[in-house]
Amino acid sequence: MTADLITVGRVNMDLYSRDIGAAFEDVTSFDAMVGGSPSNIAIGTSRLGLRSIAFTAVGDDRVGDYVLRYFRDEGVITDHVARKPGKLTSLALLGVQPPNHFPLSFYREDPADIHLTVADAAELPFTAVRALMLSGNAFSRGTCADAARFCAEQGESRGLTTYMDLDLRPTDWSDPRAYGLTLRSVFPLVDVVIGTEEEFFAALADEPDGVVGGSPLHDTDHEELGRKLTALLAGDIVEVIVLKRGPRGVTVMTAEGAVDVPGFPVEVLNTVGAGDSFASGLIRSRLAGWGWRESARFANACGAIVVTRHGCSAAFPTEDEVMRFAGERGGL
Repeated sequence: MTADLITVGRVNMDLYSRDIGAAFEDVTSFDAMVGGSPSNIAIGTSRLGLRSIAFTAVGDDRVGDYVLRYFRDEGVITDHVARKPGKLTSLALLGVQPPNHFPLSFYREDPADIHLTVADAAELPFTAVRALMLSGNAFSRGTCADAARFCAEQGESRGLTTYMDLDLRPTDWSDPRAYGLTLRSVFPLVDVVIGTEEEFFAALADEPDGVVGGSPLHDTDHEELGRKLTALLAGDIVEVIVLKRGPRGVTVMTAEGAVDVPGFPVEVLNTVGAGDSFASGLIRSRLAGWGWRESARFANACGAIVVTRHGCSAAFPTEDEVMRFAGERGGL
């Protein structure tokens, strides 16, 4: 095998406020790192011992140089990070106001990564990897949507385990309904779908406008969501649904039933990036041959560690850190 995993989708240079608790307009300095859900997962799985290929694009700018250097320092394979002349690398700025306010500004008017092409994707070593991770956001804009679908079809035809993180970023979609319309058409090409309750509801709801805008779910919505998720599995549209429920842990659903896996109670500093660390831990554990309960528990530990730390990809744990963290709290 050339590598274990290919991740597909966006990349940012992230600037995280060092002034914890300060209003964004009062921030005086930032820490720099690489972000964007699929790129985070490439970094997170690399820290956990996998060989991961990042399939994304940067501009021919200095931010692109930074991203490539950061990836390489993290052990991520960069052979398939395309450079798009005349385009700029995406940028994100984040304020940190614990426990639940993290103002985020994206600079993605015409980012390089939405210009990935099918020709770029055709160069990927699909026959030499074990798994594929697709970002739902990769289907939202530009020729990247075609490249991501090509990857999904290649993954299915070649028998790769294909994961999709729903990765909802509302501002990247032309219409709230486009998110669900597009992703539902991709689900049959995917083995495992990972998302929050809000993301799944937005992907499956008939009228998702309020949810896409960030409105909370009501009790009746939870019941409706459960029915629709069960229908996805019963119809053999996807094999596994991994429903992230924040501090309540995670529910892994298959056609045979569901299992609830508790999280690890911690004091929250910053929630951004926890979901990507979770996905990294889940993929690492499944590729190691672990069962779903143990894999989800390891993934929960990855996410719990990240929310106690400053930053996003810079906060991702190593395997030793996860095992020590879990061992101190009753184990996996």
